[in-house]
Amino acid sequence: MAVQLNHTIVHSRDNRESAEFLAGILGLTAGDTWGPFVPLELSNGVTLDFATIPADSIVAQHYAFLVTEEEFDAIFGRIREAGLTYYADPRLKRPGEINHNDGGRGLYFLDPAGHGMEVITRPYGGF
Repeated sequence: MAVQLNHTIVHSRDNRESAEFLAGILGLTAGDTWGPFVPLELSNGVTLDFATIPADSIVAQHYAFLVTEEEFDAIFGRIREAGLTYYADPRLKRPGEINHNDGGRGLYFLDPAGHGMEVITRPYGGF
């Protein structure tokens, strides 16, 4: 059997706000509410299911998205257009910069719930 990640739940203060935020940045469309979730399906079939929980219960997580160079340009443009602070590093010490790790480009930004979002054009190790 080939094991694949199918979906994961992303805690948020407002499931629709967070799903729409990330969808807008990535150039995707958030799905219709399904029970307590607002799904955001990625091109590899994995779904991020955003769920509203009390803000003081949210533990910040990290989500990384592998994109093409062209998609990176579009995403980076939307990040700048939205006036979001972006960083070259996961510790958020290099604001206003992107990185060139493994011969690609990457950046980090925070979503409305405080989760660290990463966009990269090359997987770690340069594969």
